[in-house]
Amino acid sequence: MTRYLVVPGRGIPLPGHWSRTWVREIPEFQWAPEPPGPPYVAAERVAALHAAVSADGEPVILVAHSAGCLTVAVWASQHTGPVDAALLVTPPYLDPDWTPGPDEIADVFIDHVPREPLPFRSILVASRNDPHATFEQFEAYARDWGSELFDAGVVGHLDSKTGFGGWPDGERLVRSLTKPVRPQQR
Repeated sequence: MTRYLVVPGRGIPLPGHWSRTWVREIPEFQWAPEPPGPPYVAAERVAALHAAVSADGEPVILVAHSAGCLTVAVWASQHTGPVDAALLVTPPYLDPDWTPGPDEIADVFIDHVPREPLPFRSILVASRNDPHATFEQFEAYARDWGSELFDAGVVGHLDSKTGFGGWPDGERLVRSLTKPVRPQQR
């Protein structure tokens, strides 16, 4: 049986967010970790994801939103496990040279975003008007990570603030990552 681990972003998703709905309504889906909220400390999130992936030998499909995509990229650069695939939804672009200005509060702590191909199949969902990345930055992540690019259109950050509660297209994308089971021969 395939496990689906939902990797949250930096913040705590609102009750109607598609990720909360999936964890609440689909038994195979579980948090990795339960959304802790800011600050986003990559090392802590990666350790929690590794514990969840390692907790069982069953195959895993990762479903990550926003900074959760960065967690997946860092995890994949440091660990191995029974991960078959990942759905990476609107990862924020982090400029490697960015440092917070005097009026900015840093609540994202990550050394670097790995840009190597992921060792499993992945689909990166891109938005045409995301406030945290341009479409070209999504394309660069997809190219670097070896991900298929899914153009979701004008969907903002694909979160509750932009009107996404349930997300049927996302469910179809996740199911497309599941390896088909061959019928048994008689």
